[in-house]
Parts: sequence; C-alpha cells; structure tokens
Amino acid sequence: MNRIDRIAAILIQLQSRRVTKAQLIADRFGISLRTVYRDIRTLEDAGVPIIGEAGAGYSLADGYRLPPISFTLDEATAFITAEKLVEKLTDQDNSSSFKSAMYKIRAVLRNADKDYLTGIDENVEVLRARCLPQFPNHINPMQIILKAIAIRKVVSLSYFSFYRQAHTERYVEPVGVFYLDNHWHLIAWCRMQKDYRDFRFDRMLDVQHTEDGIFINHPSLKDYLANVYEQRNLHQVVLRVDKEAALHLGEQKYYNGYIGETPVGDELEMSFLTISLEGFARWYMSFGDYASIIEPDSLIERVKSITQKLFEKL
Repeated sequence: MNRIDRIAAILIQLQSRRVTKAQLIADRFGISLRTVYRDIRTLEDAGVPIIGEAGAGYSLADGYRLPPISFTLDEATAFITAEKLVEKLTDQDNSSSFKSAMYKIRAVLRNADKDYLTGIDENVEVLRARCLPQFPNHINPMQIILKAIAIRKVVSLSYFSFYRQAHTERYVEPVGVFYLDNHWHLIAWCRMQKDYRDFRFDRMLDVQHTEDGIFINHPSLKDYLANVYEQRNLHQVVLRVDKEAALHLGEQKYYNGYIGETPVGDELEMSFLTISLEGFARWYMSFGDYASIIEPDSLIERVKSITQKLFEKL
C-alpha cells in the first residue's frame, strides 16, 4: 500500500471509533509508531481536525465526517462472503440486519460492480452442518446479547442446563460471544453461581434485557479465553495412522484436538492436544486397528486397561 492510500485508510480508521491508539494503526499497517505520528501530522496539515497526541490516542472533532465512501471490489466481495456466513450461522434477527446493511452497500456501487457481485453472489453458498443446532423461532439471542454488552446491562436468561438436565432462570452479566464447534457461546458472570459460565445459544429458552446495570469491570473476552486455555491441563498425543484410515476420521479429529500431521511412509504421524486422555482413549479405540500410539505412555496404558475390561465382559 502506498503512503497516500495508507493515509486515507488511517482517516477512515479514525472515524470508525471514538479514540484510536497509535499502536492499533501501526499494527494494522505494519508500520512504526514514528511513521504513524508522521501520517497523523500530514492529516492535520491537510486540515483534518484531529484531537489527541502521541501516546494518548487520537479522535476526530465532533461533527467532522468523511463524504460517502466507495467500496473496492475486494471489500464488497468480502461482504458477500460474510453475508452467506451470517445468514447460516447466526439467528434470524442478526441475519436480517446484515441483509439490510448489504442492500445499502450495494446501493453505493457502480452498475458494473453490481453486476460483478451478482455473478459472485449466485455462486457462493454456505451449507449448514447436519449437527448444527436450530434456534427456537422466538429466540434471537445475538442482537439482544451484543446490545447488552454495549450498554452494560444485565440479561435475564432462561436456560436448559445439560449437566443437570433441568431448566434454570439466571441473571447474567455478559462478557462476550464466540463461535466454536458449530455452536455460539456466551461467556457471562452468573449472579446465581457467582462465577463465569459458558452458555450455549441453542440451550437458551428465553433472553431478555433488564434495567439492572453492570458495575463490575469484567475481563475482555480475549483475556478470559486466554486465561481459561492457559489453566487447562492439555495433553500432547502423537499417533501413527494408516493414510487410508485417516481419511475417515473427518471432523472428529478436530473435536479431539488435532493440530497437524506429517507423512511417514504409508502412514500419517498425527499430533493432538487434548484435555481428556480418557475421552481420547475411547475415541482412539474406534479406529485403533489402523493406528498406533507414539506418545504418551499413559494413553497406551489406559487403552490397554479399557481393552482388558472389555475382553473380560465378552
């Protein structure tokens, strides 16, 4: 990216949030802080009313707005792809809102670009996995939860606890949402349990805002998840699996912590990080006649133990 394009992009970034740290700009464009300060000074010399200084962050004066922006074809194409994902992987309200935004994006494109995107739109599709959960018709949690996070309000949650096999009523302070293994999750501080909990969207029976505000400074979602994964006792597993058999492991290998593989003759040496050696041992036994365990020894011993008990019952 040349300097003129970068400076224009920085101006757009400044308008996208109330305060923008210089480090965020530097990270986005892969430039030094000195270069950021120089580009900001160029914008100021051009008459852009920038408030702030090096080290504190920058913002645009109230009332200053850029004229309507034209999207590049690459940007508009990325929106088309995102629209397909949002439609299939989020709830109805969120999908409808994104579609409305897409009409506005298409409206500012040139006719030739509209035709270009129409051709792409008809040839990109996202298919739902068979196991992907469906939200109840009256539950559209995404927008409700994200709004609660933005305005710092407590959420009342009617929830089906899979562990207890019971319906519970909770008041939670939402921290953030994430998507993992075909499910949307909410991380929130549960006032009943007085601790952070993970709530799956497909188990929510009702979600409502309350007027009760949040006064605790919770960690960001990124910091919370990083801390959770650091505290988990992960076990490294290495298997040698017949290449033909490995083709049939499918998505199950990802659910069991698959991180990579290396060809070794007619086999694949596959590496995993797993939380539960017990669960991994039982999964391994489903294809163990086509695989061998390289490490750890504790997994080998557990598989032997399970096999011995199985033989005793036959």
